[in-house]
Amino acid sequence: MSEALVVTQHDDVLVIAINRPEARNALDAVVAHGVAEAVDELDSSDELRVGVLTGAGGTFSSGMDLKAFVRGETPLIEGRGLCGITVTPPRKPLIAAVEGFALAGGLELVLACDIVVAARSAMFGVPEVKRALIAGGGGALLLPKRIPAAFALEMLLTGDPVTAEKAAAFGLVNRVVEDGAALDEALVLARTIALNGSLAVAVTKQIARATVDWSWQQGWTEQEQLILPVITSQDATEGATAFAEKRPPRWTGR
Repeated sequence: MSEALVVTQHDDVLVIAINRPEARNALDAVVAHGVAEAVDELDSSDELRVGVLTGAGGTFSSGMDLKAFVRGETPLIEGRGLCGITVTPPRKPLIAAVEGFALAGGLELVLACDIVVAARSAMFGVPEVKRALIAGGGGALLLPKRIPAAFALEMLLTGDPVTAEKAAAFGLVNRVVEDGAALDEALVLARTIALNGSLAVAVTKQIARATVDWSWQQGWTEQEQLILPVITSQDATEGATAFAEKRPPRWTGR
């Protein structure tokens, strides 16, 4: 794995840290492929349950590396989007731990995550219009699905960043913590999620993510098909048995 990305395992949680603080963790091709490889590892591992995406040096990410772009590099991965996660997010939960700035492509990575923990001084923004560009990596498309449309349009059309507190009021951020504590709080959340049945967690995420695109009747139909393998799984039997026997469950993901 490149030094531009540091991937560490904390028990059953995989922490993916963009490690280009000298460039405000700007996204180039090396970072993009590293993130994609890490989330592939997360999804393919029987041991790993949850991922945390963060940035080193007090910044989440300032977005695409424009110098790399001029050299012909792009952080887009064909068919998978920015860093391989905006079009095809991982099947397992991914938590963003945000310190400092999450701007442009950095915010689009946040939108690919399921839960967001932010430091109090963190700032979130989509400044593309200030450069006569469009937030085409998912910002314009996904932000109005994540927060109320009026707030999304204000962010997208002004290009001005918002504070963590304001992002939390919009519903973009789940928890606001003191500066320097975002990763620790994200790990607390990750470990809480990791205690649950992994198959049930993955399918619950799939349903919750897809429901915004389903009609009322389609949602019930699709959900029934997705739930059936879960309720007939070994883990479902184990969960009920563990509850009856008053012991911690032993999940297998099957």
